[in-house]
Amino acid sequence: MKRRSGPRIAVVGAILTLVAAVVGFIATLILNAFVLDAYHAYGEVAIPGSTSLHLPAGEVTVSFHTAVTGSPSSGFPIPDLKFNVTPPAGVPKPEVTESIGGTTTVNSDTHVRVWVMRVAQEGTYGIETDGAVNGYISPRLAFGHGSSYGWLPWAFGGLFVLGLVELFAAMFWSAKSAKRARPLAPEELLSFDEPTAGPPPLQTVPTYTPSDQGVRLEQLKQLAALRDSGALTDAEFEAEKRRILET
Repeated sequence: MKRRSGPRIAVVGAILTLVAAVVGFIATLILNAFVLDAYHAYGEVAIPGSTSLHLPAGEVTVSFHTAVTGSPSSGFPIPDLKFNVTPPAGVPKPEVTESIGGTTTVNSDTHVRVWVMRVAQEGTYGIETDGAVNGYISPRLAFGHGSSYGWLPWAFGGLFVLGLVELFAAMFWSAKSAKRARPLAPEELLSFDEPTAGPPPLQTVPTYTPSDQGVRLEQLKQLAALRDSGALTDAEFEAEKRRILET
């Protein structure tokens, strides 16, 4: 019983691992889209428009935001945009690199990452924006940072793969254990009940006791052979022959 309960526990454990991986992966995607992705951390600037933002040193994401009335398509169009950053006195201008990200919609607000900006020193920076945004509702650029929990989907993906490996191993163990514990078929039981066939019994050979006449004939044959070989003379042969016949 203990042998069969082990594989069952392993299968249940593997299934629970897979469920936890799937639930965690979906929850992480939702949190990254709605909670963890703090794209608006430092402020927003209307397009066209200008303002001053306090930016920390390090990487800053620049995302395009607009309001939508329906569900945007996967290929959300990004208009022709541009912005200019004026750093504080004595601070080098931030390095800007284009980095188009995926489109996310939260409460009718669609945003997509367009640039990544490398800020050399913390301070207050002047931001000026412009672009061909006719037809967009409340267009703006948001300055923030990406999620610091981007590793979570990978972690749950790895957990899912681990669960699959555990499930295959547990199923193999269960099949092997079931084969080892398989009950014998009726014909197999009958074969065990039947006695093992051994060598056939030896047959007794009936004993044969020769008669007196047969003994005399055998003795006469031996005498004739001795005479023919020269061991007996004719006289000796006749004398022995008479003696055998007279007994």
